[in-house]
Amino acid sequence: MHYRVLGKSGLRISEVGFGAWGIGKTSWVGAEDDESLRSLHLAIDLGLNFIDTAMGYGNGHSERLVGEVVKSRSEEIYVATKVSPINLKWPAPAGTAVQDAFTKEHMIACAENSLRNLGTETIDLLQTHVWLDDWTDQGDWLEGVERLKEQGKIRAFGISINDHDADNALQAIRSGVVDAVQFIYNVFDQAPEEKLLPLCMEMNVGTIVRVPLDEGGLTGQVRPDTTFPEGDFRNGYFRDDRKREVFERVTAIADDLGATLERTPEIALRFILSHPGVSTVIPGMLRRREVEMNCALGDGRGLPEEQVRKLKKHAWPRNFYK
Repeated sequence: MHYRVLGKSGLRISEVGFGAWGIGKTSWVGAEDDESLRSLHLAIDLGLNFIDTAMGYGNGHSERLVGEVVKSRSEEIYVATKVSPINLKWPAPAGTAVQDAFTKEHMIACAENSLRNLGTETIDLLQTHVWLDDWTDQGDWLEGVERLKEQGKIRAFGISINDHDADNALQAIRSGVVDAVQFIYNVFDQAPEEKLLPLCMEMNVGTIVRVPLDEGGLTGQVRPDTTFPEGDFRNGYFRDDRKREVFERVTAIADDLGATLERTPEIALRFILSHPGVSTVIPGMLRRREVEMNCALGDGRGLPEEQVRKLKKHAWPRNFYK
């Protein structure tokens, strides 16, 4: 496993991290706790040392599973979690007042709750689960962050940016108050390359890439006739004619690179890790076979420059969450 530094936090983390939304058993259907625990342990065995979870993933269920594993291991495992907004609205609607999402008291109370779920004394990275950039200099939320740092209850602070809205954190990054940012970046959504990633490199802010496989779209496994279990959020994400659109575009990617569809997950993850401004990528992993496949790509190799250039033309700006 290859490691990178998470910006000014100084944390040396695996370039492939564990995205723990799915193991919370909400939105994604199919996770089983025993397999989730085995998958977490296997990931650590393979050198992974960064896990991203959230209080909102199964109302703390994901945090509790992560905490159970971390406490049983002797390795240094870094855990990032997130504070849910007060109004429980994801993403944050434009015009939302900061006090309706994050306050000093809320930041502190949620951090304390996450510490109990994790069973640890410190959270390595505490993030807000949504963000509007005009909140940077509004409200008293930052006082809560500063108090938590002073008390040693969090080591670093970051924000998770709204879906497909890469420019909605530039003010916060320039202000110096964030140690890391989490955002969507993949072959389809390459917008972070324009402003966000260069600014993070300039300000030494760590970067955590989520949705690297477009919720499965870039795996080559979402085909026109693919079905998902009842209650799985992907029924909405890939509704109407979207499965066909995705499959045609992924097939075009494979053809352009002279690769099989089976190689598209590797291509997608290596594309992200080829950018020097990326600290880590956090694909969701429900099963051990996914852990083995994803962790094998954290070897520091990335993609050849020629292939990265070819993938530039496959950008496809859209928001399937809407």
